[in-house]
Amino acid sequence: MKGVLKLGGFAFDPAVPVAKIRDYAKVIKAFSRRNQLVVVTGGGSIARKYIATARELGASEAVCDQIGIHVSRLNAQILATALEESAFPEIPETFEDLTRSAGSGLVVVMGGLQPGQSTNAVAALAAEVIHADLLVNATNVDGVYTADPRKDSHAKKLDEVTPEDLMRILSSEGIRAGEYALMDPIAICIIQRSRISATVIDGRDPSNLDKALRGKRIGTRIVHVKE
Repeated sequence: MKGVLKLGGFAFDPAVPVAKIRDYAKVIKAFSRRNQLVVVTGGGSIARKYIATARELGASEAVCDQIGIHVSRLNAQILATALEESAFPEIPETFEDLTRSAGSGLVVVMGGLQPGQSTNAVAALAAEVIHADLLVNATNVDGVYTADPRKDSHAKKLDEVTPEDLMRILSSEGIRAGEYALMDPIAICIIQRSRISATVIDGRDPSNLDKALRGKRIGTRIVHVKE
């Protein structure tokens, strides 16, 4: 099986204990023993803090994006360190790096690639590159809702959603650097065009990653034909 895991930056927040990062690494190692895996890490709260500072100082959105990319790559390096010999020794920084490392037989861990492209889009692109059987988006929420549950008490969690519906639900979310929600339009379009099987899960519990990568029903599935 070929899989791509997008692990949100929440997993690398300074408040997260090192033991939990080791738990993520254990799950990833176990899956990679018999399967090909690319892991894309987000920037999280650290990236948002730096981006907010840069923006206040007058930085362009392109520069803010680049700051987020740097932080996401630092998070990737932390996870690669936890994976030890199971990880590809370099963090890919270009599309060419990704395609070269994908066939190594090791877990490829990476962050962002270029300004204007979220790490969600990078994960979707990686799924295209390796012809992934599954893309798992591990976030700090338990799935896709009909609206932002933090703002709408009537929002309902969905068991499955089409890319078209997901685009509509997330259309009001911010798309500036550091503001990408569950997925941005580019990520959704890539999932749609290549009909990638994807699922959005609560990644705060490392065991959920294991369940999702093994194909168990958890979170919200992104489907191309509603069942």
